[in-house]
This record gives sequence, C-alpha cells and structure tokens, in this order.
Amino acid sequence: MVSKIGKIVYFDAPGPQNTDEVLRLAKERADELGIKDVVVASTTGETGVKASELFKGFNLIVVSHAVGHVSPGVQEMLEKNKEIILANGAKLLTCIMAFTGIERAVKKTFGTTLPVELISSALKLFGNGTEACVEIAVMAADAGLIPIDKEVIAIAGTGKGADTALVVKPANSTYFFDFNIMEIIAKPRVVKKA
Repeated sequence: MVSKIGKIVYFDAPGPQNTDEVLRLAKERADELGIKDVVVASTTGETGVKASELFKGFNLIVVSHAVGHVSPGVQEMLEKNKEIILANGAKLLTCIMAFTGIERAVKKTFGTTLPVELISSALKLFGNGTEACVEIAVMAADAGLIPIDKEVIAIAGTGKGADTALVVKPANSTYFFDFNIMEIIAKPRVVKKA
C-alpha cells in the first residue's frame, strides 16, 4: 500500500479574498496531475473571467446561476463578463442548480425538505464551497461538458469569489453516488452557515 502526503491550503475565513490564491493553487495542481478539465462557479462572471484568463487552453466550464435563481427573470451573469469568458475560449453553462431546482419550490410552497436538499446540507458541513464544487461538477457532467471517467478540478466559493478547490471524479446526477472527491486543494477552515 502506498501512502502520499499532499498539501491542503486552509483559509482563515471563507470569501472572495481567497479567489486569486484558489485559482493559482488549482492551476498548479491541474498542471501537476495533467488535468485539463476544470469547472468553476461564477455568479456575476468576475471569477469566471479570472479563471478564463488563467486556464487558457484548458476545457474550462464556467457555471452560472440559472435565470430566475434569485429573482424571477433575472440573470446575474453580467453580459460584459460573459463576452470575456467566451472570448478567452471557456464554455458557459447556465442551467438549474443540481441541488435546488424543483426541490426549492417544494420547500417554499409546502415547507418540507426533500432528499436532495439533505445531501446539499450534508456537503455544506465541509463548507459552502465544497457543496458548490460537487454541484457544479454534476451539472457540467450532466451537460456533457466534462468527462466522468477522468479527474476534474472543481472551484467554487462561499457567496462571491472562490475559496474552495477540489480534485473530483464527477458523476452524472442519475448516478450521483458514484461521485468521488479525490483531493482537497484548498478550503476555508471556518464554515459559514448559509
């Protein structure tokens, strides 16, 4: 049996102040492992723009919130950022969030929690960024934009910016429990409750 000691960076607090360092660490680890598929969460597109500049030549998927995620009919991704992300060669995925969607409507309407929300809450024990990394990797896998048979880097955060990066072996949502978190590259030590 072979054991390996790896480096994990723990931030003192979650939040966007960690974005540049998370992206740098994720790029460094992607290069070390030969990973060419990267998925990153970006609400307004600011993190997506930074990632699209750093990960040029990679299969970079920038995942944004669906239209109406916060307010009916509203898209949070800024058009200028979308244009830069696409011009830098990244792909943009805008769709319903894997861990919310219709279950959120059931909760709002009937005041009950369903299994997918329980999974989401359990992942948030490791931080909102960890939950978002898993969610966006599933979404990108379901869209056919990343492989499910190779390791992928997933980057997300708590609110705005990025504070978490993982090496994952994704799965489609239908086979969610085949998902594997291989490595933690970086995450906050403090978990901010959403």
